Order: sequence, then structure tokens, then C-alpha cells
Amino acid sequence: YARVSTVAQALASQLAQLKAAGCEKVFREKITGTTADRPQLKKLMAALAHGDVVIIPAVDRLSRDTTDLLVIARDMQRAGAGLRSLAEPVLDTTGDFAELVLAMLGVAAKLERRRIAERTARGRADAKANGVKFGRKPILTPHQQKEARARVEAGEPQRSVARSYNVSQATISRLGP
Repeated sequence: YARVSTVAQALASQLAQLKAAGCEKVFREKITGTTADRPQLKKLMAALAHGDVVIIPAVDRLSRDTTDLLVIARDMQRAGAGLRSLAEPVLDTTGDFAELVLAMLGVAAKLERRRIAERTARGRADAKANGVKFGRKPILTPHQQKEARARVEAGEPQRSVARSYNVSQATISRLGP
């Protein structure tokens, strides 16, 4: 099973790892790992047979949530299949300590997800501090905004001002004083 979080990311590295590990069939998808509701994961689970072994490049490719990871692993075990991770060789649900190892790896995956969120938030804050503006670009130029404000303050209806700039009345109302 190979997964990346966004369409912009590539699966090539994971596919190469799985091929090198001798995988015969690879289920692949580009969707976040924070949810267990993934079409290819569902297909994989439905196709499992007794004696199958699911190989993953790393535990965070299967799930970023401890509970989801443990439920997925339990469902694999109920189907008679095992689970192995290439990045974490100790992860082998065919062994005696499978549940203990899965719990520890699930916590690690959740902590990594938290660290990613913290780094992203820090990066956004740094970018804002450096003057980067997020969101859509303004429809009206600063000159047009000033002109539109003056027209509204002079008593012209917002709707009329909006029509003249080919924008919505809400755009004009957000300009403020």
C-alpha cells in the first residue's frame, strides 16, 4: 500500500521501495492519511485473504491516527493477513508483540503529524511577519478601493458602486470606512 497526502506529491519513491520488497500488487492513492475513509485502502481491505502480508513503506503511510492504525491492523489480523513496514522493521503483526509495537508506532505517527502541523503554523507565521499576504488577491486596486469608499461615503448606494466596478455588493461593503 502506497499513499501520499496530495495530488502534487509523487508516489515513485514508495512504489520503488515496494517493488524492491517483492510486492506483487500495489494499492496506491493520493489522499490524506488523517482519515481512514480512503477508497484504495477499502479495496485493499476487501481483497485480503488468509496468509496475505500487507507491506507499507512506513507506518505513517497507512495512518496518522493511533486509533485508525490499530483498527486497520486489527481488521487485517481478523482477515488472517499480516502487516509489515519497510521503514520500521520491528513492525510485523505476525509476531507476538505486534499490538505493543503498533501502539508505539501509532503514537509516533500522531506525534509526527503534530510536529508537521506546528512547523507549518510556524512557517505561516514567519511568512506573515515577512509581509507575505495569504488568500485571494484583491479584486480592486488600492486606487479603486479608495475611490469606491469615497463614493459610498458621498451617499451613493453600495450596489451601484459595485456594478460600476463589476464586483459584488459584498466586496464594496467589506472595504469599510
